[in-house]
Amino acid sequence: MPVRARPTSPHWQIYRWEIGMSLSILHRITGGFLALGLIALSFWFVSLASGPDAYATASSVFGNPLGLLVLVGWTFAFLFHLLNGVRHLVWDSGRGFERAERRGGGWFAIIAAAALTLCVWVWIWRHLP
Repeated sequence: MPVRARPTSPHWQIYRWEIGMSLSILHRITGGFLALGLIALSFWFVSLASGPDAYATASSVFGNPLGLLVLVGWTFAFLFHLLNGVRHLVWDSGRGFERAERRGGGWFAIIAAAALTLCVWVWIWRHLP
């Protein structure tokens, strides 16, 4: 008996690209980035508990331009993941499934996360010694 090819699910070559696909991918990427950021946060907490020399090391890591860029990215990842998660909670209530609502909610999550990230870092920058 010949072996039949197993059916495959549709993929990106079948569907037209939409914002929902991008948001799903971005949600997964930001979740991974948040997991990596937890390691950085743990490093910072341990440096706080380990004394001035360890804290100075952590400050030099997070205080350089690359470190600050990573922190800004981590802030965006947190805020986007949070807002997109709220969007999913709205869906769990049975609302927001119309095409315009899905697209609007997606754009809101991206734009609001970017705006809130900017606000957080402006606030941080203004309150630095």
